[in-house]
Amino acid sequence: MESKRQQSSTASTAAVSTNYLKASSLILAGLGVAAVGFAGKHLVRRMPQMTTKINEALKNLPKFDAESMANSKYYKGGFEPKMSKREAALILGVNPSANKLKIKDAHKKIMLLNHPDRGGSPYLAAKINEAKDFLDSGK
Repeated sequence: MESKRQQSSTASTAAVSTNYLKASSLILAGLGVAAVGFAGKHLVRRMPQMTTKINEALKNLPKFDAESMANSKYYKGGFEPKMSKREAALILGVNPSANKLKIKDAHKKIMLLNHPDRGGSPYLAAKINEAKDFLDSGK
């Protein structure tokens, strides 16, 4: 008889703990919904102020149109069919009358960034080498 009583007691304890877990889950879910509601209420009240700040920030962003791009510090246009002294100097970022040491240093810096073994373009690497050779030869 006592074994049935123990089984009954164990079953009722399991049922109580299951009901307790369900109730606590419902309470936590309710608290979560309440928190989301309060946060939403706060955001809705702050929205007019936020929209004016966002609009001001968007107006202050730099423009990316053709006019602003035309004033860029970078050289516009592609490569010339035949390398010139001016183009070679622009590629290496040196003065056309730079000495061999400056040309060598500029070539080294640019090739470290654009070498094909490090993900750079083989075409750009060839143009950089061509520019160095052109300026070194002094044509």
